[in-house]
Amino acid sequence: MPDASVNLIVTSPPYADARKSTYGGISPDRYVEWFLPRATEFKRVLHPRGTFILNIKERVVDGERHTYVLDIIKALRDQGWLWTEDWIWAKKNSTPGKWPNRFRDEWEHVLQFNVRRDFAMYQDDVRVPAKDSTVARVQRLNANDLIRLESDTQSGFGKRMACMVGRETVYPSNVLHMATECGNVGHPAAFPESLPDFFIRLFTKPGDLVLDPFAGSGTTLMVAQRLGRDYVGVELNSEYIPIIEKRLGISSAA
Repeated sequence: MPDASVNLIVTSPPYADARKSTYGGISPDRYVEWFLPRATEFKRVLHPRGTFILNIKERVVDGERHTYVLDIIKALRDQGWLWTEDWIWAKKNSTPGKWPNRFRDEWEHVLQFNVRRDFAMYQDDVRVPAKDSTVARVQRLNANDLIRLESDTQSGFGKRMACMVGRETVYPSNVLHMATECGNVGHPAAFPESLPDFFIRLFTKPGDLVLDPFAGSGTTLMVAQRLGRDYVGVELNSEYIPIIEKRLGISSAA
């Protein structure tokens, strides 16, 4: 791919020691070594104002959380990336569970990296409906709500609830509450359409180019197509190609 041609990379590579039958199962001790050459290429093709979104999950080894996710963050920073956000994907419909020394994770990291601080970002395109509690509070404003009420702890953070009057939508936080349901698409680790949908709308405009270098079942590509973005996907496992083509409405001959 040409240098600086991609506006957004959204991807979820095989997690450490996962998908051994399909992707080989990279050891967490070797994960950074395996990932860095790929990150070098991502940096080459990414537009200077583009964004790299990496969905990845921690791994527990011998009862202790392995540091490979933290190691990736540090290695990418050493490579010249800016670690600009740690979005949390909170899974709304995760099944409860436990192990002898811990409970089941109901979240995953969605790491954001950029090469410049003035990256393209379209925050108004991802506004969400205001919470019922916010709407109710605005309906019964008091004197303190009409001024910027400073925090009791003198933290420097304050709020002025009156600014919410008439607003039906608000900006989201960096915790994304999304169900894991993604339909039976024939892939063991497909993420929900809502995940790439959020980031594609936040970091691109129609006609921009979206890349998923671990395309899997093609969810990122399908969402990009639906939102009017150009897209490129790379998938190592040939058995998923027919699934991707079907979801995109294309054929190998196209």
